[in-house]
Amino acid sequence: MRPITAPHRAGAVLAALALCLAAPALTACGADGDTAPPHSPAGLTAQAGSATSVHVMWEAASPADGVAGYQVFEGDRLVRELPAEKTMVDVTGLAPLTSYAFTVRARDAAGNRSAPSAPVRATTPAAGPEDRLPPTAPPATSGRAEGPRTVRLDWTRATDDTGVTAYDVYQGGVRIHTAGATESAATLTGLQPGTAYSFTVRARDGSDNSSPDGPAVAVTTPDDPARGPDTAPGAFTAAASPGTVDLGWTAPDTGHETGEYQLYVNDRPVTVIQFGAGAVPKGRASYRLTTAEPAGTVWALKLRARLPDGNWGAFSREQRITLPG
Repeated sequence: MRPITAPHRAGAVLAALALCLAAPALTACGADGDTAPPHSPAGLTAQAGSATSVHVMWEAASPADGVAGYQVFEGDRLVRELPAEKTMVDVTGLAPLTSYAFTVRARDAAGNRSAPSAPVRATTPAAGPEDRLPPTAPPATSGRAEGPRTVRLDWTRATDDTGVTAYDVYQGGVRIHTAGATESAATLTGLQPGTAYSFTVRARDGSDNSSPDGPAVAVTTPDDPARGPDTAPGAFTAAASPGTVDLGWTAPDTGHETGEYQLYVNDRPVTVIQFGAGAVPKGRASYRLTTAEPAGTVWALKLRARLPDGNWGAFSREQRITLPG
């Protein structure tokens, strides 16, 4: 394919396509007159990751709540707004040796907000001298499935000249969990049944230096007879016109809103489509490619969604198009 350029979110292009995000076809699904707020987020935790940052996590809302996003508060101050598929955040710009209280509120598509979650506190450590030396990698990792959607991970603690402050768990290149400095295990939930996973753990110090990955551990979750709907985007369509290709699909029902998709053209990954907060499609989604490829070029396109566990879901049905002149 001929190299061409166009603005889109950085770090996503893996081949030469010009891509521009079209507005989602569906921007809200709240019914007129909806005044019932969602439930408050549960399972909130907060862990200092450095002298100036705290990692906050909580449990995903039930699909029945119709949550469209979350608001994270430090005391009475709103510090972050996140789409519904995000249930963790690093709150940065904090002061060393300071205690902070965090709460989270859920927001639905009609604008109703839940009551605040139960507050949790975290204290940032003291700021040390300039430190550019990362911790050692955790030397050993083990894991086992504890059900179709749950895995238990254990690791051996790392060392650092100024002290480890946190451990980050990665799956598919995505951080999905953060544990405290004194922890050496984590229970990971929200996984997919009958799926092979590879997890790694990195140590982090008070200057936010991260270690290399520890040894990867492979775990396969067992099948679940009630595993739920297919993870593939549905009703995938592609329509070509001079200079553009318009895509459409229905978001998969994974129990969470899906704001990230990977697009393949001719069996090659070409970009990751990311919908920003407040623009995550809940039903029909659309995306536009702009191209200067010659008339008669044949493309085979398919799409898959990022799941809440960090994995990619199943591919949509492939669509073949011929670019017009």
